[in-house]
Amino acid sequence: MNVLVINCGSSSLKYQLIDAASEKVLAKGLCERIGMEGSQIVYQPAGCDKITTVSPMPTHKQAIQLVLDSITDKDNGVIASLAEVGAVGHRVVHGGEKYASSVVLNDDVLKAIEECNDLAPLHNPANLIGIRACQELMPDTPMVGVFDTAFHQTMPEEAYIYGLPYEYYEKYKVRRYGFHGTSHSFVSKETAAFLGKKPEDMKIIVCHLGNGSSISAVCHGKSIDTSMGLTPLEGVMMGTRCGSIDPSILEFIAAKEGLDMAGVMKVLNKESGVQGISGVSSDFRDLEAGAKEGNKRCALARKAFSYGVAKYVGAYTAAMNGVDAIAFTAGVGENDGRIRQAVCDYLGYLGITIDQEANSKRGENMIISTPDSKVTVCVIPTNEELAIARETLALVK
Repeated sequence: MNVLVINCGSSSLKYQLIDAASEKVLAKGLCERIGMEGSQIVYQPAGCDKITTVSPMPTHKQAIQLVLDSITDKDNGVIASLAEVGAVGHRVVHGGEKYASSVVLNDDVLKAIEECNDLAPLHNPANLIGIRACQELMPDTPMVGVFDTAFHQTMPEEAYIYGLPYEYYEKYKVRRYGFHGTSHSFVSKETAAFLGKKPEDMKIIVCHLGNGSSISAVCHGKSIDTSMGLTPLEGVMMGTRCGSIDPSILEFIAAKEGLDMAGVMKVLNKESGVQGISGVSSDFRDLEAGAKEGNKRCALARKAFSYGVAKYVGAYTAAMNGVDAIAFTAGVGENDGRIRQAVCDYLGYLGITIDQEANSKRGENMIISTPDSKVTVCVIPTNEELAIARETLALVK
Protein backbone atom coordinates (compact mmCIF):
# COMPACT_ATOMS: atom_id res chain seq x y z
CA MET A 1 0.00 0.00 0.00
CA ASN A 2 1.16 3.53 -0.79
CA VAL A 3 0.64 6.08 1.98
CA LEU A 4 0.65 9.81 1.31
CA VAL A 5 1.99 11.68 4.34
CA ILE A 6 0.87 15.30 4.72
CA ASN A 7 2.39 17.81 7.17
CA CYS A 8 0.41 21.02 6.79
CA GLY A 9 1.54 24.40 8.13
CA SER A 10 -0.16 27.76 7.94
CA SER A 11 1.51 28.68 4.64
CA SER A 12 3.40 25.52 3.71
CA LEU A 13 2.81 21.84 3.13
CA LYS A 14 5.40 19.06 3.28
CA TYR A 15 4.58 15.70 1.74
CA GLN A 16 5.97 12.23 1.07
CA LEU A 17 4.54 9.28 -0.82
CA ILE A 18 5.79 6.10 0.84
CA ASP A 19 5.48 2.47 -0.19
CA ALA A 20 4.42 1.17 3.21
CA ALA A 21 5.49 -2.40 2.44
CA SER A 22 9.10 -1.60 1.54
CA GLU A 23 9.14 1.72 3.45
CA LYS A 24 10.74 3.36 0.44
CA VAL A 25 10.02 7.02 -0.34
CA LEU A 26 8.59 7.18 -3.86
CA ALA A 27 8.41 10.98 -3.97
CA LYS A 28 8.61 13.94 -1.63
CA GLY A 29 8.41 17.69 -1.69
CA LEU A 30 7.15 20.97 -0.34
CA CYS A 31 4.52 23.56 -1.19
CA GLU A 32 5.62 27.05 -0.13
CA ARG A 33 3.97 30.45 0.29
CA ILE A 34 0.41 29.13 0.19
CA GLY A 35 -1.98 32.07 0.03
CA MET A 36 0.81 34.46 -0.92
CA GLU A 37 2.50 35.78 -4.02
CA GLY A 38 5.25 33.62 -5.46
CA SER A 39 3.86 30.28 -4.28
CA GLN A 40 5.63 27.21 -5.61
CA ILE A 41 5.78 23.44 -5.34
CA VAL A 42 8.99 21.47 -5.06
CA TYR A 43 8.59 17.87 -6.21
CA GLN A 44 11.28 15.18 -6.15
CA PRO A 45 10.68 11.63 -7.40
CA ALA A 46 12.99 9.04 -5.84
CA GLY A 47 16.40 9.05 -7.49
CA CYS A 48 15.69 12.20 -9.51
CA ASP A 49 16.43 15.88 -9.27
CA LYS A 50 13.99 18.31 -7.68
CA ILE A 51 11.40 19.90 -9.94
CA THR A 52 10.29 23.38 -8.86
CA THR A 53 7.12 24.84 -10.33
CA VAL A 54 5.79 28.33 -9.60
CA SER A 55 2.01 28.14 -9.44
CA PRO A 56 -0.78 30.05 -7.70
CA MET A 57 -1.96 28.41 -4.47
CA PRO A 58 -4.59 30.67 -2.94
CA THR A 59 -5.62 27.89 -0.52
CA HIS A 60 -4.34 24.54 0.74
CA LYS A 61 -6.83 22.81 -1.55
CA GLN A 62 -4.91 24.07 -4.58
CA ALA A 63 -1.63 23.05 -2.96
CA ILE A 64 -2.82 19.51 -2.34
CA GLN A 65 -4.23 19.32 -5.86
CA LEU A 66 -0.76 20.20 -7.18
CA VAL A 67 0.75 17.46 -5.01
CA LEU A 68 -1.71 14.92 -6.39
CA ASP A 69 -1.11 16.12 -9.94
CA SER A 70 2.66 15.81 -9.44
CA ILE A 71 2.69 12.24 -8.15
CA THR A 72 0.38 11.11 -11.00
CA ASP A 73 1.98 13.20 -13.77
CA LYS A 74 2.43 11.16 -16.97
CA ASP A 75 6.06 12.26 -17.37
CA ASN A 76 7.41 12.62 -13.83
CA GLY A 77 4.80 10.92 -11.66
CA VAL A 78 5.50 7.81 -9.62
CA ILE A 79 2.02 6.25 -9.71
CA ALA A 80 -0.51 5.88 -12.53
CA SER A 81 -3.52 7.18 -10.61
CA LEU A 82 -4.77 8.17 -7.17
CA ALA A 83 -6.28 4.70 -6.87
CA GLU A 84 -2.74 3.63 -5.92
CA VAL A 85 -2.85 5.80 -2.78
CA GLY A 86 -4.29 3.53 -0.11
CA ALA A 87 -4.43 6.07 2.71
CA VAL A 88 -3.35 9.54 3.77
CA GLY A 89 -1.57 10.12 7.08
CA HIS A 90 -1.81 13.62 8.53
CA ARG A 91 0.46 15.14 11.14
CA VAL A 92 -1.73 16.82 13.78
CA VAL A 93 0.08 18.86 16.41
CA HIS A 94 -2.37 18.78 19.32
CA GLY A 95 -4.79 16.06 20.33
CA GLY A 96 -5.29 17.21 23.92
CA GLU A 97 -5.99 14.52 26.48
CA LYS A 98 -8.42 12.65 24.26
CA TYR A 99 -5.97 10.95 21.91
CA ALA A 100 -3.18 8.76 23.21
CA SER A 101 -2.70 7.11 19.82
CA SER A 102 -3.31 7.70 16.15
CA VAL A 103 -6.88 7.48 14.88
CA VAL A 104 -8.87 7.20 11.67
CA LEU A 105 -10.29 10.65 10.99
CA ASN A 106 -14.04 11.29 10.97
CA ASP A 107 -16.30 14.22 11.82
CA ASP A 108 -16.14 13.53 15.57
CA VAL A 109 -12.33 13.44 15.53
CA LEU A 110 -12.14 16.64 13.49
CA LYS A 111 -14.41 18.34 16.01
CA ALA A 112 -12.13 17.21 18.85
CA ILE A 113 -9.07 18.52 16.99
CA GLU A 114 -10.84 21.85 16.48
CA GLU A 115 -11.53 22.02 20.22
CA CYS A 116 -7.74 21.95 20.74
CA ASN A 117 -7.21 25.02 18.53
CA ASP A 118 -6.73 27.23 21.60
CA LEU A 119 -3.87 24.97 22.70
CA ALA A 120 -2.11 25.10 19.31
CA PRO A 121 -3.45 28.18 17.50
CA LEU A 122 -0.66 28.27 14.91
CA HIS A 123 -0.78 24.59 14.02
CA ASN A 124 -4.11 22.82 14.55
CA PRO A 125 -6.16 25.13 12.29
CA ALA A 126 -3.64 24.58 9.49
CA ASN A 127 -3.67 20.82 10.09
CA LEU A 128 -7.48 20.84 9.81
CA ILE A 129 -7.35 22.82 6.57
CA GLY A 130 -5.07 20.19 5.04
CA ILE A 131 -7.24 17.31 6.24
CA ARG A 132 -10.44 18.82 4.86
CA ALA A 133 -8.79 19.66 1.55
CA CYS A 134 -7.64 16.04 1.19
CA GLN A 135 -11.08 14.75 2.12
CA GLU A 136 -12.63 16.90 -0.58
CA LEU A 137 -10.15 15.84 -3.25
CA MET A 138 -9.91 12.17 -2.18
CA PRO A 139 -13.34 11.41 -0.66
CA ASP A 140 -12.97 7.61 -0.80
CA THR A 141 -9.46 7.42 0.65
CA PRO A 142 -9.13 6.75 4.40
CA MET A 143 -7.44 9.51 6.41
CA VAL A 144 -5.49 9.01 9.65
CA GLY A 145 -4.46 11.61 12.22
CA VAL A 146 -1.09 11.13 13.94
CA PHE A 147 -0.74 13.44 16.94
CA ASP A 148 2.45 15.11 18.18
CA THR A 149 1.07 14.94 21.71
CA ALA A 150 -0.15 11.32 21.69
CA PHE A 151 3.06 9.55 22.73
CA HIS A 152 3.35 11.70 25.84
CA GLN A 153 -0.15 10.89 27.09
CA THR A 154 1.39 8.11 29.21
CA MET A 155 2.96 10.69 31.53
CA PRO A 156 1.82 10.26 35.15
CA GLU A 157 -0.10 13.04 36.87
CA GLU A 158 2.89 14.18 38.91
CA ALA A 159 4.82 14.79 35.68
CA TYR A 160 2.19 16.69 33.73
CA ILE A 161 0.50 18.80 36.41
CA TYR A 162 1.64 22.38 36.98
CA GLY A 163 1.89 24.14 40.34
CA LEU A 164 -1.13 26.30 39.56
CA PRO A 165 -4.65 26.36 41.00
CA TYR A 166 -6.09 22.97 40.09
CA GLU A 167 -9.20 24.61 38.67
CA TYR A 168 -7.13 25.79 35.67
CA TYR A 169 -6.51 22.17 34.80
CA GLU A 170 -10.14 21.26 35.37
CA LYS A 171 -11.56 24.18 33.38
CA TYR A 172 -8.96 24.79 30.69
CA LYS A 173 -6.81 21.62 30.68
CA VAL A 174 -3.68 23.60 31.51
CA ARG A 175 -1.03 20.89 31.88
CA ARG A 176 2.12 19.56 30.28
CA TYR A 177 1.39 17.89 26.93
CA GLY A 178 4.75 17.71 25.21
CA PHE A 179 5.46 17.70 21.48
CA HIS A 180 7.68 15.97 18.91
CA GLY A 181 5.93 12.82 20.13
CA THR A 182 6.06 11.11 16.75
CA SER A 183 9.83 11.57 16.69
CA HIS A 184 10.33 10.50 20.31
CA SER A 185 8.24 7.38 19.74
CA PHE A 186 10.09 6.47 16.53
CA VAL A 187 13.58 7.13 17.90
CA SER A 188 13.04 5.30 21.19
CA LYS A 189 11.82 2.21 19.33
CA GLU A 190 14.62 2.45 16.77
CA THR A 191 17.19 2.80 19.57
CA ALA A 192 16.01 -0.39 21.25
CA ALA A 193 15.92 -2.29 17.95
CA PHE A 194 19.38 -1.01 16.97
CA LEU A 195 20.75 -2.27 20.29
CA GLY A 196 19.03 -5.64 19.88
CA LYS A 197 16.62 -5.11 22.74
CA LYS A 198 12.92 -4.54 23.32
CA PRO A 199 11.66 -1.04 24.23
CA GLU A 200 9.87 -2.44 27.28
CA ASP A 201 13.23 -3.64 28.65
CA MET A 202 14.98 -0.27 28.42
CA LYS A 203 15.19 3.19 29.97
CA ILE A 204 15.96 5.62 27.15
CA ILE A 205 16.44 9.39 27.04
CA VAL A 206 15.73 10.86 23.61
CA CYS A 207 17.33 14.22 22.81
CA HIS A 208 15.49 15.70 19.81
CA LEU A 209 17.74 18.66 19.13
CA GLY A 210 17.15 21.16 16.34
CA ASN A 211 15.68 24.59 15.82
CA GLY A 212 12.92 23.19 18.01
CA SER A 213 14.29 20.93 20.75
CA SER A 214 12.79 18.61 23.32
CA ILE A 215 14.02 15.86 25.62
CA SER A 216 11.97 12.87 26.76
CA ALA A 217 12.26 10.09 29.32
CA VAL A 218 11.02 6.83 27.79
CA CYS A 219 10.77 4.17 30.47
CA HIS A 220 9.95 0.64 29.32
CA GLY A 221 8.51 1.93 26.06
CA LYS A 222 6.38 4.72 27.53
CA SER A 223 7.00 8.44 27.81
CA ILE A 224 6.98 9.40 31.48
CA ASP A 225 8.21 12.99 31.10
CA THR A 226 9.16 15.47 28.41
CA SER A 227 10.59 18.97 28.36
CA MET A 228 7.99 20.85 26.30
CA GLY A 229 4.82 21.77 28.14
CA LEU A 230 1.42 23.27 27.43
CA THR A 231 3.11 24.73 24.35
CA PRO A 232 6.44 24.09 22.60
CA LEU A 233 7.92 27.14 24.39
CA GLU A 234 8.86 25.32 27.60
CA GLY A 235 11.97 23.25 28.12
CA VAL A 236 15.51 23.63 26.78
CA MET A 237 16.31 26.83 24.90
CA MET A 238 15.96 26.45 21.15
CA GLY A 239 16.70 28.30 17.92
CA THR A 240 14.47 31.28 18.67
CA ARG A 241 12.46 30.06 21.70
CA CYS A 242 13.63 30.94 25.18
CA GLY A 243 12.74 27.64 26.86
CA SER A 244 11.97 27.56 30.59
CA ILE A 245 12.46 30.93 32.30
CA ASP A 246 11.25 32.73 35.43
CA PRO A 247 7.64 33.72 34.56
CA SER A 248 8.15 37.09 36.26
CA ILE A 249 10.44 38.03 33.39
CA LEU A 250 7.33 38.58 31.27
CA GLU A 251 6.04 41.34 33.53
CA PHE A 252 9.52 42.83 33.94
CA ILE A 253 10.22 43.04 30.19
CA ALA A 254 6.71 44.28 29.42
CA ALA A 255 7.16 47.20 31.81
CA LYS A 256 10.69 48.05 30.69
CA GLU A 257 10.01 47.76 26.93
CA GLY A 258 6.40 48.97 26.87
CA LEU A 259 5.16 45.70 25.38
CA ASP A 260 1.74 44.07 25.60
CA MET A 261 1.41 40.31 26.10
CA ALA A 262 1.50 39.65 22.34
CA GLY A 263 4.73 41.64 22.11
CA VAL A 264 6.34 39.75 24.97
CA MET A 265 5.32 36.39 23.53
CA LYS A 266 6.82 37.38 20.18
CA VAL A 267 10.13 38.05 21.96
CA LEU A 268 10.01 34.70 23.77
CA ASN A 269 9.05 32.67 20.69
CA LYS A 270 10.76 34.47 17.81
CA GLU A 271 13.67 36.52 19.17
CA SER A 272 15.13 34.45 21.99
CA GLY A 273 17.01 31.15 22.35
CA VAL A 274 20.43 30.82 20.77
CA GLN A 275 19.55 33.55 18.28
CA GLY A 276 18.76 35.95 21.10
CA ILE A 277 21.96 35.16 22.98
CA SER A 278 24.25 35.20 19.95
CA GLY A 279 22.63 38.05 18.07
CA VAL A 280 23.78 36.22 14.95
CA SER A 281 21.58 33.27 14.01
CA SER A 282 19.33 30.44 15.13
CA ASP A 283 21.34 28.06 12.94
CA PHE A 284 23.88 26.12 15.00
CA ARG A 285 26.24 25.93 12.03
CA ASP A 286 26.41 29.71 11.93
CA LEU A 287 27.06 29.76 15.67
CA GLU A 288 29.88 27.25 15.34
CA ALA A 289 31.46 29.35 12.58
CA GLY A 290 31.05 32.48 14.69
CA ALA A 291 32.61 30.82 17.72
CA LYS A 292 35.61 29.72 15.63
CA GLU A 293 36.05 33.33 14.54
CA GLY A 294 36.14 34.43 18.17
CA ASN A 295 32.52 35.56 18.64
CA LYS A 296 32.04 35.01 22.37
CA ARG A 297 28.26 35.28 22.22
CA CYS A 298 28.07 32.54 19.59
CA ALA A 299 30.21 30.34 21.82
CA LEU A 300 28.06 31.21 24.84
CA ALA A 301 24.86 30.30 23.00
CA ARG A 302 26.20 26.84 22.17
CA LYS A 303 27.49 26.33 25.71
CA ALA A 304 24.20 27.41 27.30
CA PHE A 305 22.25 25.12 24.98
CA SER A 306 24.46 22.11 25.74
CA TYR A 307 24.30 22.82 29.47
CA GLY A 308 20.50 22.96 29.35
CA VAL A 309 20.26 19.65 27.52
CA ALA A 310 22.62 18.00 30.02
CA LYS A 311 20.45 19.21 32.92
CA TYR A 312 17.39 17.53 31.42
CA VAL A 313 19.33 14.32 30.88
CA GLY A 314 20.27 14.37 34.54
CA ALA A 315 16.72 15.09 35.62
CA TYR A 316 15.28 12.29 33.51
CA THR A 317 17.89 9.84 34.72
CA ALA A 318 16.54 10.57 38.19
CA ALA A 319 12.92 10.32 37.02
CA MET A 320 13.54 6.82 35.65
CA ASN A 321 15.94 5.83 38.45
CA GLY A 322 18.60 5.08 35.85
CA VAL A 323 19.21 5.14 32.12
CA ASP A 324 20.36 2.48 29.65
CA ALA A 325 20.74 4.57 26.50
CA ILE A 326 20.77 8.19 25.37
CA ALA A 327 19.75 8.86 21.76
CA PHE A 328 20.56 12.07 19.90
CA THR A 329 18.32 12.90 16.93
CA ALA A 330 16.99 15.69 14.65
CA GLY A 331 19.04 18.31 12.79
CA VAL A 332 21.48 19.29 15.54
CA GLY A 333 21.41 15.97 17.39
CA GLU A 334 22.23 14.00 14.25
CA ASN A 335 24.80 16.32 12.71
CA ASP A 336 26.61 18.36 15.38
CA GLY A 337 29.20 16.17 17.05
CA ARG A 338 30.56 19.10 19.08
CA ILE A 339 27.15 19.66 20.70
CA ARG A 340 26.84 15.93 21.46
CA GLN A 341 30.31 15.96 23.02
CA ALA A 342 29.55 19.11 25.02
CA VAL A 343 26.39 17.53 26.44
CA CYS A 344 28.13 14.28 27.31
CA ASP A 345 31.03 16.11 28.97
CA TYR A 346 28.59 16.85 31.81
CA LEU A 347 27.64 13.17 32.16
CA GLY A 348 30.83 11.64 33.50
CA TYR A 349 28.97 10.71 36.69
CA LEU A 350 26.95 8.26 34.57
CA GLY A 351 30.15 6.55 33.42
CA ILE A 352 29.79 7.90 29.88
CA THR A 353 32.80 8.23 27.61
CA ILE A 354 32.59 9.18 23.94
CA ASP A 355 34.41 7.59 20.99
CA GLN A 356 35.79 10.62 19.15
CA GLU A 357 36.05 8.90 15.77
CA ALA A 358 32.48 7.58 15.90
CA ASN A 359 31.20 10.95 17.08
CA SER A 360 32.67 12.63 14.00
CA LYS A 361 30.29 10.75 11.70
CA ARG A 362 26.69 11.57 10.80
CA GLY A 363 23.61 10.42 8.91
CA GLU A 364 23.25 6.85 10.19
CA ASN A 365 22.35 4.78 13.22
CA MET A 366 25.52 4.54 15.29
CA ILE A 367 26.92 4.15 18.77
CA ILE A 368 29.19 7.04 19.74
CA SER A 369 30.10 5.89 23.25
CA THR A 370 33.09 3.67 23.96
CA PRO A 371 32.58 -0.08 24.63
CA ASP A 372 33.32 0.43 28.34
CA SER A 373 30.80 3.29 28.71
CA LYS A 374 28.21 2.39 31.36
CA VAL A 375 25.46 4.09 29.34
CA THR A 376 25.20 3.57 25.58
CA VAL A 377 25.05 6.83 23.64
CA CYS A 378 23.60 6.64 20.13
CA VAL A 379 22.81 8.79 17.14
CA ILE A 380 19.49 7.68 15.65
CA PRO A 381 18.20 9.73 12.68
CA THR A 382 14.52 10.50 13.12
CA ASN A 383 11.97 9.88 10.39
CA GLU A 384 8.62 11.34 11.35
CA GLU A 385 7.14 10.77 7.89
CA LEU A 386 7.94 7.06 8.05
CA ALA A 387 6.52 6.91 11.57
CA ILE A 388 3.29 8.51 10.33
CA ALA A 389 3.14 6.05 7.43
CA ARG A 390 3.57 3.12 9.82
CA GLU A 391 0.83 4.41 12.12
CA THR A 392 -1.45 4.97 9.14
CA LEU A 393 -0.87 1.50 7.71
CA ALA A 394 -1.53 -0.14 11.07
CA LEU A 395 -4.97 1.47 11.24
CA VAL A 396 -6.20 0.97 7.66
CA LYS A 397 -4.64 -2.27 6.42
